[in-house]
Amino acid sequence: MLAKDIMTHQVITVSPDQLVPEVAKLLIENRISGVPVVSADNELMGIVSEGDLLSKELSVKSPPILSILGGFIYLESPSRFEAELRKVTAVKVADLMTKKVVSVTEDTPVSEVASIMVEKKINRVPVLRHKKLVGIITRADIVRSLLER
Repeated sequence: MLAKDIMTHQVITVSPDQLVPEVAKLLIENRISGVPVVSADNELMGIVSEGDLLSKELSVKSPPILSILGGFIYLESPSRFEAELRKVTAVKVADLMTKKVVSVTEDTPVSEVASIMVEKKINRVPVLRHKKLVGIITRADIVRSLLER
């Protein structure tokens, strides 16, 4: 069985310019936990999930700094701090979305999709054809396919 056999074809998507409250409302109204972010020509740009929305409620912790002779040395990368701050202050989807998205093609075996979900601890995988979004597979889709076999 391949990704194209179990994927949802009518995918609810958002644009990177949409406002964060609009996305939260969309997730609630459609009873979904995440949504792909696509460009005007349907290219995948990222994903916004409930986890991303929850991150807006986190308190941002500044990176530990060591001060020596009037200079500062970061004890961990300030990029983590910057990413957290960007998400907490996000107004638009582009600032909140997860940009590094694991995706598959229509011909990816369902067993491989399931392995990806388990290994990466993700709940949904976009299905692409030439960088364009053509579907999405959720954990529920895989469980449903097990019942149909």
